[in-house]
Amino acid sequence: MSSSDEEDEFPSIESVTPQSKIDTIYQSKTEKGIRKLCFELLDLKDAVENLCGNTRTKYLAFLRLSEEVVEMEHELNELRKNISGQGILVQDLLSGVYHELGEWSRANPGLSNEQLKKDNEVDILSSNKTEDVLKLHLENIDISLAEHKFEEAIVAVEAIETEEKKYPLSNESSPFKSAFLRRKSLLENQLVEMAEQTLINDTDLKTVVNGLLKLGKGSLAHQLFLKAKGSRLQKNIDVFLPSCSSYPETFSATLSNLIFSTISSTTKETSLIFGDDLVYNNRAVQWAEWQIELFVRLVKENAPSSETVSALRAASICVQASLNHCSALESQGLKLSKVLLVLLQPYIEEVLELNFRRARKLVFDLSGNDEILPLSPRLASPLSTFAISSDGLLVDSGTRFIFMVKDIVDQLTRLVILHFGGNVLTRILQLFDQYMDELIKALPEPSEDDSLVELKEAVPFRTETDSQQLALLGTAFTIADELLPMVMSKIWNVLNESKEAAGNGVNDNIAPLMNNMIDYKDWRKQLQHSLDKLRDDFCRQYVLNFIYSRDGPTRPDAHIYLSGETDDLNWNSEPLPSLPFQALFGKLQQLATVAGDVLLGKEKIQKVLLARLTETVVLWLMSNEEDFWGVLENQASKLQPQGLQQLILDMHFTVEIARYAGYPSRNVQQMASSIIARAIRTFSGGGLNQQSALPEDEWFVETAKAAINKLLMGGEDVSDTSEIDEDHIILHDDEDELHDDEDELHDEVISDSDRSPSSLSTITTSESFASAESQMLDSLSDFTDPDS
Repeated sequence: MSSSDEEDEFPSIESVTPQSKIDTIYQSKTEKGIRKLCFELLDLKDAVENLCGNTRTKYLAFLRLSEEVVEMEHELNELRKNISGQGILVQDLLSGVYHELGEWSRANPGLSNEQLKKDNEVDILSSNKTEDVLKLHLENIDISLAEHKFEEAIVAVEAIETEEKKYPLSNESSPFKSAFLRRKSLLENQLVEMAEQTLINDTDLKTVVNGLLKLGKGSLAHQLFLKAKGSRLQKNIDVFLPSCSSYPETFSATLSNLIFSTISSTTKETSLIFGDDLVYNNRAVQWAEWQIELFVRLVKENAPSSETVSALRAASICVQASLNHCSALESQGLKLSKVLLVLLQPYIEEVLELNFRRARKLVFDLSGNDEILPLSPRLASPLSTFAISSDGLLVDSGTRFIFMVKDIVDQLTRLVILHFGGNVLTRILQLFDQYMDELIKALPEPSEDDSLVELKEAVPFRTETDSQQLALLGTAFTIADELLPMVMSKIWNVLNESKEAAGNGVNDNIAPLMNNMIDYKDWRKQLQHSLDKLRDDFCRQYVLNFIYSRDGPTRPDAHIYLSGETDDLNWNSEPLPSLPFQALFGKLQQLATVAGDVLLGKEKIQKVLLARLTETVVLWLMSNEEDFWGVLENQASKLQPQGLQQLILDMHFTVEIARYAGYPSRNVQQMASSIIARAIRTFSGGGLNQQSALPEDEWFVETAKAAINKLLMGGEDVSDTSEIDEDHIILHDDEDELHDDEDELHDEVISDSDRSPSSLSTITTSESFASAESQMLDSLSDFTDPDS
């Protein structure tokens, strides 16, 4: 009995199911499901393959159909062109026939009415044919506009206008005329829209411009042409500007090349397209000026900060590059340099002003500024000689001054010098003058005390000793006479070359327009004037300190010449100058000795300085109305012959000091003569006879020379000068003898065998005042006594 039969016989026993049956049932169902799923998947695969095949077939069919459509459109266009050509040919044939018929009719006026009627019918037919041709052209315009084929549309417009000129078949209000004008306006609008596209290329732009010109819209075409060029230029600038910060000093050269090359190409294309029409040329020039304004504005906006040296360099490169481009554009008839310079001038002047402010700050503000300036040995070594005799800040200030001037001049290009050189020269003069004012503040004031010093303006350094003051003067003279000429040679060389080129007839394409040039001699005079201001202030303060720091018989005033006022009038066998003038002689010799050490090798400076000091002393006597002449003239009765002789001897002694020291000054001689003449008038006003009181002039000259010789020898008969203190006469015992050169007066030591009074006018010593040419002395500026 099988297992299945057993199950049928015992149906009530549900909980007992054989394992074999369970395996059979579930195994059968799983196999069937899997087999069914496989069949379904196979069916799905076949469907997908069929679908892909149909899609590929349909896609290929679509491509073939598209190609056929394109070919059909091409064939239709060719057919339209053929039809249009046939129509034009037929029209030409009809026109020829009508022309022949007209001539024949005029030649045979006896035609019958029937023949005329037939001719009218032919004319009507001809008119209808012409309108058909015109309508065909209108259709061509519509097709070309739809396909944006502007050249073909313009050809069709020209064809219609030609036909209308031959056969004016319609008036202005006819439907055909209105339709033609609408299409013509539509063509113009499409050309304008195309020209205003930002990505339009040169070929399309020329197509638009030529099309508008053929449509009679020349002014609009020129406006759109310039606008498109400007838009393209602006796009190129927008691409370029982000990179300006990478090279701030030279970006203006690239920018100028970009803008001026566009101006050049636009001008050339304008001439080729629009001809030499004056209106179009003027508009092109105006457009070019607008681009230059844009250029200047962009340079200002993207340049480095104006107070930096980089800004000055960038501005110089900008001027150089842009003016070179302007020079090249002049060959095309564009003269834009004047406009460019007018626009650039405020910017250049602003950069120069701020850079010179920076220079003033660096030169004058020495506190807390330890920056090391890289100055070449050629410029630094002349100033370093004064470091031993002065405060280091003095030499530092001079080094800073010459460094800043050189730094500014080095940034200037040739064309900047030609056009703005006058501005630079003027500012350098102003900077030097301000520097002289700062040095003047470092000099001690006359009779300075602690309370006055506290009230004075604070300065970074002060000069108290003679060596420090001479080092200060030497620094100023070295800058003015040696260093500035070297630094400024770049500017003067360019200006001189320009003058020579102009003198030789060489035409510089860009002539200076706004430089207000300064002549070299005038510039040197102004520089010397500032230098004289420092020198004269030193002389004034030095002399006033010498005068007012003394009391008693050593103070130079009128009382020493009045009888009964002093015992200084000692006229024995060998008269001497009064004690103040003996002290002056010693003081000048002492200063000359210090100057020989501090200003070694700068004989001209020593000579000029000591000559001006001597002039200042005499000038103080001549101009001191209150303390000297007021006393002398009010007490003229006390001026005895001996006092007058002493005064005259002092004046001759002063003149002989200058002559002895090697700097005979005409100013000293003239002022001494004026003082002697006034003293004689005062003496005569007291009722005394000058003829009997005064010896000959030669006596005073010889006595003054003998006094100098006696003071130098330190003879025992010299009047008591113990009250002179540190200003006593300095005696010299050196006996080296030097020869005289033809061009320079060398120092010569007084020998024991050559000290006679007759030789004093030619004697100089190595310790005496430095030699230089007397004609180098300038006229003395006005002298005022602050204490009077």
